Amino acid sequence: MTGSLMAAAAPRTASGKRRRRAPAWLAAVPLLAFTAIAFGVPAVAMLGGALTVDDPATGVSSYGTENLTASLQGAYLTALLGSVKLSATAAGLAALLGLPLAQAVVSSGSRALREAVLTASGVLANFGGVPLAFAFVATLGNSGVLTRHLGLAEQGWSLYSFWGLVLVYLYFLIPLMVLTITPALDGLRTQWREAARNNGATGLQYWRHVALPVLLPSLLGGLVLLFGSAFAAYATAAAMVGSAVPLVTLQISDAISGNVLVGQENVALALSLDMVVIAGLVMAVYLPLQRRSSRWLA
Repeated sequence: MTGSLMAAAAPRTASGKRRRRAPAWLAAVPLLAFTAIAFGVPAVAMLGGALTVDDPATGVSSYGTENLTASLQGAYLTALLGSVKLSATAAGLAALLGLPLAQAVVSSGSRALREAVLTASGVLANFGGVPLAFAFVATLGNSGVLTRHLGLAEQGWSLYSFWGLVLVYLYFLIPLMVLTITPALDGLRTQWREAARNNGATGLQYWRHVALPVLLPSLLGGLVLLFGSAFAAYATAAAMVGSAVPLVTLQISDAISGNVLVGQENVALALSLDMVVIAGLVMAVYLPLQRRSSRWLA
């Protein structure tokens, strides 16, 4: 009786009023404020600039969709489709190569090997830009070490092409795939393999009917993540191929700097808005896949 009275009186203050707890969502206010400032303000500015049309004769600004229309025509559309094609190709190859590599590391049972591979993957997944472009130019460029020693130039090899850029992108996409898919591979239960073996299934049948269906959401989610990473890459392509391969990030840079036409800054904002829309669609696919895979592998 005395304990219950003390428990009932504990939440009350000295004035007899019950103490009110702060709502849980207040803890997220700093994060929400940072997100609104860091992402919301640039997004609104981008949208406003993309819809702003400047009259070259009078200099009067008005709102319209001319910039968005221009961003989906001619060379701009070619660059946008080129980025999608490059990103999809590089992401697909990285997923095909990264999955067996991650499985080999997981099934090895060596903790040292696992830590070494994951640490190296974390470093290589973030190694890009001008240093990566320089490394490949020095190795596989027109006068690169391997190009001269293996006679690749005589065989028609060119680093400054679509497939050369795909090869460079694989350098950081494959490690990213290893980092993405390794937790999903860890979630595969050994009991599933044993049950499949006890029922007469071969290793190939186990992967076809058990492992891959369970891993499919994670695989597709990793593929989407690789696509987004390749789609947003700029510095590596700019330093290596320039305008030889049409990419939307390079078109944005040219429009801002006025390399092609002066006064195309708003078209660059429209191209950036196109990229945001595509990235939003990518995330809309990725998040449900991530939630679905977590239910199986939790």
